[in-house]
Parts: sequence; structure tokens; C-alpha cells
Amino acid sequence: MTLDLSLLPDGGMPWITASGPHADIVLSSRVRLARNVATYPFSSRAGDQDRRRVLEQVREASAHSELLARAVVLRLDELTQNERRLLHERHLVSRELAELDAAVARSGSAVLVGDEAALMVNEEDHLRLQVFRSGFDISGAWERASRLGRELGEQLPLAFHPEFGYLTSCPTNVGTGLRASVLVHLPGLVLTQEIGKVLTGLQQMGLTYRGLYGEGSEVVGNFFQISNQTTLGRTEDELCDHLARVVSHVISRESEARRVLSRDAGYIIEDKLWRAYGTLRYARSLGADEAMNLLSGVRLAVGMYLLGGVSVYTLNKLLVYSQTAHLSLAEGRPLTEIEANLARARHLRTALAAEAGEA
Repeated sequence: MTLDLSLLPDGGMPWITASGPHADIVLSSRVRLARNVATYPFSSRAGDQDRRRVLEQVREASAHSELLARAVVLRLDELTQNERRLLHERHLVSRELAELDAAVARSGSAVLVGDEAALMVNEEDHLRLQVFRSGFDISGAWERASRLGRELGEQLPLAFHPEFGYLTSCPTNVGTGLRASVLVHLPGLVLTQEIGKVLTGLQQMGLTYRGLYGEGSEVVGNFFQISNQTTLGRTEDELCDHLARVVSHVISRESEARRVLSRDAGYIIEDKLWRAYGTLRYARSLGADEAMNLLSGVRLAVGMYLLGGVSVYTLNKLLVYSQTAHLSLAEGRPLTEIEANLARARHLRTALAAEAGEA
């Protein structure tokens, strides 16, 4: 099987459009539901045959789902390592499902990609339903995820306990099985040195934070993924409402931090951010983390109206397309680190020149 990205609706990334609320600060909102098919061992104890049967049942069930009826099915166990890495860079699959360090993914691992939802199969749990929305739209993501959960629940015997709720491989997901998250860009809070207080406050309110690619990823480029920490003891609506209220406060704090920077350090910040733009426009070699930090600076410049002619949509795309697997795909071959750094700088130069009308 060869990965054909043209088959994926919106490339599998409807969230990059920057069309949602507060899109200058919030890249995306996601709701993920963990579910297991009651008639099979959970993934940690399932054999190859169990996983293949789970996948077959899920494919049959998805045909009856309005949200997944026309979904593209990608078998990760039939893709190359770089193709799996590319799907991970697009946030379509987790690090665990992609098995980034393995030559071949485990049997039965797959992802179904629809217009508004995606479904990971045979990850830590049999099913990981996920819905992304552009900008700050937790309620919209939850509405679609809830609908998809109901549709699949009508077709599959899901593991459920009347007292504990949905049963999952990890105890922290038992109950609702819901993980809601918001990917936010907080350079103002970092530059004003207020980020430590905000992150401590998140943890005190039962939330957690991670990097751009969720669990196991470091925070780079001032991008933070904020999510609920537990799923038991509260309803899905309560978990989503709580996250939305807290993130709304974080957005306000970030907006205020940007106003403080503009007022108290205007020319210093302007110089710093224009230097970031200049480096992206003319650098000949850029590492992945360096590029992420520079894109963060340009994104802040656009959000503070210091730089025109660059859209947030373009910056969202560049965050993904400047990743190594995407560069390898564009070059048509695997790249060494040095080659990737050269290709990354070239891609960023070309994209920003085109945005400025110079291509």
C-alpha cells in the first residue's frame, strides 16, 4: 500500500484553516473518545488475529456511520516508517499507533479518516475516536465526537460497566473515556515570564499540558496542548465545559500579555519578531526546533499586527509541512538530518516568498 494523501479530505487536517474562534492564539480543539469492543481482549493482551478481527468489525460498523461512511482506511501495518511518521505529523495518529521507531507497525493497526472525524484502531484501546476543529471550539468538537460515539455504539458491543462507565486499558481514561484538548500558542506569557504561574494554575484545576504532539512531546515554539487529566466522576459535558472555561481565561491572559509587550517593550519585541521573519526568509539551513521557534515569532508578529502579508493559515501549514517526514515526501526520498535542515530552510523561504508575492 502506498500512502495517497490526495484521498484524504482536507489532507486530514481541517483544523489548519485558522477559521475558528481565536485562531490567532488557538490552533485547534480536539475531543477524543477511548472505546473497546467487549468481545475481544484489550489491545495490550490482544494477538494479531484479535486485532485484525477488531479492525474488520470496525470497518463494517463505520459503513453505518454518517460521519465515517466515506472514510479513507489507512492500514498502518502496510505503510512505510516515513509514511506513518507523516500521519503522526498531521496529528492523525498517535506516536504509539505510528510506532515511529519500528520498521513495521503491528498487525491490524489502522486509521479511518473522514470529513469531520478520524478513528484510530488498535492503539492503546481498540478505538480512539477523534474530532478536530479549527480554533477554540471545544463544544463543536464534542458535539461531533458524541455523535460518532453513538453511531458506533449502535453497531459494536462496547466494553461498559454500569458503575465505572466505559472500560479502557489505562485507568485514567475509565469513565467517559474522554480526552479534550486545546492547542494554544502562548508566546506573550512566555516573554512576560507569566507562563509558570499559568501552568501551575492549570494543574491545580485538574488539567495538564504537553507539547505540540501531545503525550511524550516537549514544548517547542511556545505551543502548549492543554487537556483534562482524568475522565472518571464527571460527565462529558462537565469535562468539556471546565476545559473551555479555563482555556478562555488563558486566552485572556495571553491577550493581556501581548498588550503589555506592545506597551512596555514595543521596539524590542518588534525587532525580535522581524528578525525571526528575516531568518525564515533567508536562512539556508534550519533545524526542526529552530524553525518552530522562528515560526512562533512570526505568528506572534502577525497576532500583534506588526507584520502583514502573512496569513495564520499559511503559518499553520508551515508548522506541519516543515516537519521531516513531509520534507522527505516532497524530496521523494528519506533525508539525513543535514539534508532535512537544508530542505526545511528552502521550503520555508519558498513559501514565505510566495506569500509576499515574490515567487
